[in-house]
Amino acid sequence: MTRTILDLVKERVVLLDGGMGTELIRQGFPQGECPESWNEEKPEIVKKIHLSYYDAGSDVVLTNSFGGNKIKLASHGLEDKCHELNYAAAQLANTVKPDGKFVAGSMGPTGKFLKPHGEYAEEEFEEAYAVQAKALTEGGVDFLLIETQYDLKEAFCALRGARKSSSLPVFVTMTFNRNPRGYFTIMGNSVAQCAEELEAQEVPAIGTNCTLNSADMVDLLKIMREATPLPLIAQANAGLPSLSSDGKVTYSQEVEDYVKYIPQMIKNGANIIGGCCGTDPDYIKRMAEIIKPTF
Repeated sequence: MTRTILDLVKERVVLLDGGMGTELIRQGFPQGECPESWNEEKPEIVKKIHLSYYDAGSDVVLTNSFGGNKIKLASHGLEDKCHELNYAAAQLANTVKPDGKFVAGSMGPTGKFLKPHGEYAEEEFEEAYAVQAKALTEGGVDFLLIETQYDLKEAFCALRGARKSSSLPVFVTMTFNRNPRGYFTIMGNSVAQCAEELEAQEVPAIGTNCTLNSADMVDLLKIMREATPLPLIAQANAGLPSLSSDGKVTYSQEVEDYVKYIPQMIKNGANIIGGCCGTDPDYIKRMAEIIKPTF
């Protein structure tokens, strides 16, 4: 019987990849364009990025499909190519996947809001995610990761849509901001609320990604672990972004400062660890060196 990602999570800490957007920009991707378009226009570069993460030690890479839902693609006039771009994303990652490794279908937020805060009905979000999940599944991903969700209602739309069109495991990560009262999404969802309601929906692994650096994520993970026994996912940003004088985006947290918090993240409950914005294969390689002694 084929070993699944959930089997691996039971055995040891699992290492995800780092930022895709960061690496695309390094390869010449123009900011403001549609990253998913490169799945068709420059597939060799996308494959090269995936392979660099596997080589660095990642157990799992995420497909280049973060903004691949129809609603997000519509901002680039590419909504009609939703299936093709997501299918290609899955196929590209699979072509370089080593034996014993995994591919996760990345499903990011729509970038829009549900009524009454926005113009969209839940059914519209659900349908957009269903199309994306179907394409990623047909492309051969091993599981789906609904990530960077700032509204629990949207996360549930994505979950329903994914489950409607795929039988693969579906993980969910929320993104939180730290304020004097604790950690909350921009829509006001607390850590405890997210953990309780996602657990009630029988999501097999939950967690957090983006916004926070690795130091802030240490404390957040402790709160999440107190709220749920589920496997926890953690993907911190490399600090805060800033624009250099030559127009390049840089991040405030260097590799060594970032990775020194990894042991405490594991101690506080992280079962699946990766990087988010600003992290690259160098970050993942150092994380692998830290995590490997626990294997």
